[in-house]
Amino acid sequence: MDFQTTPDLNFYKGKNILVTGGLGFIGSALSIKLVELGANVTIVDSLMPDYGGNMFNIDSVKDKVKINISDVRDRFSSNFLVKNQDVMFNLAGTLSHVDSMTDPFTDLEINCVSQLSLLEACRKNNPAIKIIFAGTRNQYGKAQYLPVDERHPLEPTDVNGINCNAGEYYHILYNNVYGIKSCSLRLSNTYGPRHQMKHSRQGVLNWFVRQIMDGQKIELYGTGAQIRDVHHVDDVVNAFIMSGASDNVWGQVYNTGGTPVSLKDFVEAGIKVYGKGSYKIIPFPEDRKPIEIGDYIADFFKIYRTIGWEPKVGLEEGLKNTFDYYKKNKKFYW
Repeated sequence: MDFQTTPDLNFYKGKNILVTGGLGFIGSALSIKLVELGANVTIVDSLMPDYGGNMFNIDSVKDKVKINISDVRDRFSSNFLVKNQDVMFNLAGTLSHVDSMTDPFTDLEINCVSQLSLLEACRKNNPAIKIIFAGTRNQYGKAQYLPVDERHPLEPTDVNGINCNAGEYYHILYNNVYGIKSCSLRLSNTYGPRHQMKHSRQGVLNWFVRQIMDGQKIELYGTGAQIRDVHHVDDVVNAFIMSGASDNVWGQVYNTGGTPVSLKDFVEAGIKVYGKGSYKIIPFPEDRKPIEIGDYIADFFKIYRTIGWEPKVGLEEGLKNTFDYYKKNKKFYW
């Protein structure tokens, strides 16, 4: 089936774009791409420790963007920041399963309260803005069938998934009730350059990359056969860019996806690309077992049908790109 229309990325030339969480992993890569497309980019980031914000992430465009160090929970700054913006890419949030269970109130504040604050700021100060929200496959919980499409039940296994569902629902509600054009991309497991590499709580794929580079023996839980739908950050950025330039996405939620691969196969591919490394299989830790989602494969036909997005970066190509980046810039991430 042919997709409806390919968005014209010239849309961004001269546009005012706000990227929340813009010093983080995906937000920084997105900001760099927006600068290349001729946009006037304002980055908002709290630079909270351990959350992934890193000034070096936007080093290549640091003189071409505005940076506002602010917490999205601050309603007063949000009222100011959303003014005169054409599009907001809303990536400010936390993604840690473990952190959300040990500190649920911080997760609630960042993934629910702050989202509502941003939407209220838009309603009062800039209702013409377009918003693309960063959702997550965690919103589904354990898959009841594969591949998982957007009609799959939302039954998260952790606090983070519940709060991300609420954040997404707020955006769709404000689209439907107030006409603030909003959509959500439910992202699958993402790897690539500019991810924080100091701990494993925000993404095990990138932690595997660090362990391979450090010569550590990777520990895979259970059997290592758990399937994840992995995609490179460049493909995720393209999904955001294409969505923001489209007229057809508003009020909708979309899955993104990539290469379904077991964690064991991902690690083996990384070892092959890097040229060395090792792993072992160990039993699930007791605190991880209850929140393990099992296999996940995304059905991303809806976004393909709507705007023509599909993943383009192959696993070995993406891993090589990732290793090359961290070899060159290790001191800024380790």
